[in-house]
Amino acid sequence: MIRFASLGSGSEGNGLLIQCGATVVLLDCGFSLAETTVRLERLGVAPQQLTALLVTHEHSDHIAGVARLARRYDLPVYASFGTLAAVRDQLAESQLRAIAGDVPFELEALAIEPFAVPHDAREPLQFVVGNGAQRLGILTDVGCATPHIEAMLKTCDGLFLETNYDPLMLQQGPYPPQLKARVSGRFGHLSNEASAELLSRLDHSRLQCVVAAHVSKKNNTPQLAQAALAQVLGCALEEVVVADQGAGLDWLEIR
Repeated sequence: MIRFASLGSGSEGNGLLIQCGATVVLLDCGFSLAETTVRLERLGVAPQQLTALLVTHEHSDHIAGVARLARRYDLPVYASFGTLAAVRDQLAESQLRAIAGDVPFELEALAIEPFAVPHDAREPLQFVVGNGAQRLGILTDVGCATPHIEAMLKTCDGLFLETNYDPLMLQQGPYPPQLKARVSGRFGHLSNEASAELLSRLDHSRLQCVVAAHVSKKNNTPQLAQAALAQVLGCALEEVVVADQGAGLDWLEIR
């Protein structure tokens, strides 16, 4: 069994807990040390229980709290060479664990499969995390789906899937033109429709849960994100869970 929970998901900070047995990995940490501790404790986890930090890329909403948390609790930080460059000067060399896209590795009870994605960062990665029986696919902060992404996520038991924006809300919203172009561009974020299209091409036979993640406060609504994914899955809106920016997401299990 694998279980996962979100400390928060969105442009104000991200963190995803993944646990199998005594192995507890925090994927990204975009919060202050104090806020991270509060959000971990809300999920019944003490920082001392963390096995490691896994980082997708160096944007502040994903990496801002990584160095402080890692220093305080002497945690190893797993990320690409490009991402580690952003925190290398803040950590001991012994804490740095450089990983590469498409080179799987093991972190105690968890098998980690990194894969490269198109996003406007130095060397961004996303992940499939498994235990030999169940697989959790994680895809946030990606501008477009690719055949490689589709292949990596093809047969998962759970999905944590970006549904960042509604195209009409983005078009009519408050962002300046340059930022709108960045969000909707090939190296930006996935819209509800793009995520739904990707989901439609995946094998649903093993899917136990799908979470709508990184939902923009200004350019989307939870209901629009849920509706787009629920239509593909043929399920009720409430069966698509949303990872909230403030409240995060309580533990979900895949068995």
